[in-house]
Amino acid sequence: MKYQIRKGEKTDLKAIYGLVYELALYEKEPDSLTASLEDYNRDYADGAFETIVAELDGTIIGMALYYPTYSTWKGKMLYLEDFVVKESVRGQGVGQMLFDAFIEEARIKEARLVKWQVLDWNAPAVKFYEKNKAEIEKNWWNGKIFLNQEA
Repeated sequence: MKYQIRKGEKTDLKAIYGLVYELALYEKEPDSLTASLEDYNRDYADGAFETIVAELDGTIIGMALYYPTYSTWKGKMLYLEDFVVKESVRGQGVGQMLFDAFIEEARIKEARLVKWQVLDWNAPAVKFYEKNKAEIEKNWWNGKIFLNQEA
């Protein structure tokens, strides 16, 4: 199979949203997805995030959604918010191609590091990241405050 990896565009957002929903189902949290496709369109237009997509025969089958952030200790970094490949094509190298493209994008942007989160029970994802020589931190806790009722 011939996969194409490319930067995502506004016209891809509906498919990207669908992949995020698929991820929410996998993580058993579909009700936690409260952002709408309209939010994605607005926030993409505002430059809040960028994407890289994987296609097969013109259909988007995977994506990496990321944005720039800053480490006061290290400098510029990219944060990988979501990274998902359709279940039907997992294990065929698509995820590796997407991850490699994300790492290359970070290098192009002269980021000093990339970060993301992975659920402790998601053994296949942890194994994937460890295979890519990632450090999986287990001593930092996440903090968050929801600023509206919809989150």
